[in-house]
Amino acid sequence: NNNIISGQTELASEPADTDEFLVSDAGTLKRIDYSLIKGGGITMADQWRLTANLTMATSGVTTISANLERNDNQFDKIGTGMTESSGIFTFPETGIYLMLVQAAVKGNGSTSSFASVHLQRTLNNSSYSYLGQTVQEVAITTGYNAGFVQAIMDVTDTANQKIKLTQDAAVAIQLMGSTNDNRTCITFLKLGDT
Repeated sequence: NNNIISGQTELASEPADTDEFLVSDAGTLKRIDYSLIKGGGITMADQWRLTANLTMATSGVTTISANLERNDNQFDKIGTGMTESSGIFTFPETGIYLMLVQAAVKGNGSTSSFASVHLQRTLNNSSYSYLGQTVQEVAITTGYNAGFVQAIMDVTDTANQKIKLTQDAAVAIQLMGSTNDNRTCITFLKLGDT
């Protein structure tokens, strides 16, 4: 009988939120849903990267919309992970997310300059504003530099709240990418529920 405590049936995966446990509350046996006692640990972790060098825009801020891939040779995502389309990242579920951006640049061989990579968000699936930005100076024409930015975002509406990476530079500096390692990349961690 499936309602008698026997231990004969194994639960081979994480319990559903409505699965129940028996607990003793000061000597009185009570049922409690798994959703009320679960928690802890990272439930979503994902990482995306630029797969090839990109000549940075010199005529205004431009979305990084091509040559993006999920990191596929160093780890496997935890949870559903992010989805990406034309450089726009959509969150899999509501929650508090930490985003970590790394941007590596190299000079173009003609002049020293600055480069900037921006983390932008939208709250209405239309207009974007800055969450943060990296600013790197390539002091010599063939020099290298890297910048970092991080932000925490409370995602309450996955249909309208999204993020993207944008970039601009004073001259045609290279934003570095590779399909084998992380040069320019973004990491997403869900810290908890909203």
